[in-house]
Amino acid sequence: MSGTENVRRRRNVLAASVAAGVLLAGGGGVYLAAAASGGATPDAAAGKAADAVGSPPPLAVEAGGGGTGGGPGIASGEPDPSGGAHGTVYKAEGPLPQGPSSAAVHRPEGLVTSAEVSGLAEALGVEGRPVLVGDVWTIRPEKDGRGPRLDVAKAAPGNWTYSWYDGGPMGDTCLKGRACPPPGAAKSPRGGSPVSEAAAKAAAAPVLKALGQDDAKVTASQVMDGSVRVVNADPVVDGLPTHGWSTGLQIGPDGRPVSGSGTLKEPVKGATYPVVGAAKALAELNEKARGAGPVGIGGCATDPPAGVEGSGGDGPAPVDGSGKADPAAPCRSAADAAPPTEVPVTGAVFGLAAQDVAGERLLVPSWLFTADPVDAAPYTVTETAVAPEYLVPPGKPSPDEGTAPARRIESYRAAGDGRKLSVTFWGGVCSTYTAKAVESPAEVTVRIDEKSDPGRACIAVAKEITLTVELRSPLGGRPVVDAASGESVPRR
Repeated sequence: MSGTENVRRRRNVLAASVAAGVLLAGGGGVYLAAAASGGATPDAAAGKAADAVGSPPPLAVEAGGGGTGGGPGIASGEPDPSGGAHGTVYKAEGPLPQGPSSAAVHRPEGLVTSAEVSGLAEALGVEGRPVLVGDVWTIRPEKDGRGPRLDVAKAAPGNWTYSWYDGGPMGDTCLKGRACPPPGAAKSPRGGSPVSEAAAKAAAAPVLKALGQDDAKVTASQVMDGSVRVVNADPVVDGLPTHGWSTGLQIGPDGRPVSGSGTLKEPVKGATYPVVGAAKALAELNEKARGAGPVGIGGCATDPPAGVEGSGGDGPAPVDGSGKADPAAPCRSAADAAPPTEVPVTGAVFGLAAQDVAGERLLVPSWLFTADPVDAAPYTVTETAVAPEYLVPPGKPSPDEGTAPARRIESYRAAGDGRKLSVTFWGGVCSTYTAKAVESPAEVTVRIDEKSDPGRACIAVAKEITLTVELRSPLGGRPVVDAASGESVPRR
């Protein structure tokens, strides 16, 4: 769920639940809508599924691959499931559904054709013939560059971006001291009132139909710049709702799309896996989301206060039968005993969530939980539903790789045809850095990794560093998100 769907207090968070979903009634544990698994126990159902599907290959799901910055499977801009120092516990307000016994992953496959691009262009009102430039289909404005532009990656899933460019300085004609917009950059409309939600959904309908997503879950509550209505559509794939595979359209005051992004080719069914029920998935989510607890400087190694044998700085240490401190007992401070933040879960739907699997973006069977905190708006958090025995544990980083904290990105710029993305950040003079971009239809997330030599003496001097990554499809109107903070990066 994006931030556009935030509505205060106990809303109809999952009014359009699918058959495998359940909406929970607070406290009483009453099913409002549910699907059982024929009375079979989870273990028996999983065993039958395993016999039916054979031995599918293990899934190497990358850590944090379900999310777009933040915690496991969380939407960009939403609260981090890992919470504060003591973590977050998600507590269901009623019984959770078992769901199906097995489900398939879905992966991009095939190539986008010129005819498919033309169909999308017609729905968007873009005139012209698609031209293949490298591995991207493009229809761009001619002459002064004024007008709509559509770019579609040739390889599945066919990530596409659409924008309306109103002309202006570009390239060497830019005014000194002012940044030039990249090719195809959208210029926000000035003035006017946003169209209604109904009008925005009606304007988006032809585009969604051209994409084969006319059955998608559509929201249009967000307004940008005071005049642009944002439409988000989460497509249904193989009868299941999706998370992280959305189509986004921005509708101007005149009722026409001014920008948008999404995928053109629907993913195809891959291997089928046994899956777990929502209760087990929620337990796994809670296990991942628990914080490590605060660690004071010195920890248990601090000297005890005078007259108190074996006590730490924050309270008495565990003692054995003699009344002396037990050195084998775990060190706990008073702060460590504080309970984690508890967030109610008011809905659970079985679906497909975008995950990075061995470097490839796939739709993986997952449970989509609706978290509804008392003092904030609801949000969706996901957890992989594939049975644990079919998941490859994330590999541990080598001693000199991946151990340093990710650097926060200060700014970015796009060059060329919008596929060369340069990010700028501050780093040390004795370290080397690499940048990795993870693309989705809604945004591009960039992570900076640092490698340093711990045995090398180095002065503590920071320098500005710029790295460039190659995107699979032009950036277009998609925001760039810093993987370390989960925040949008400003364009320079």
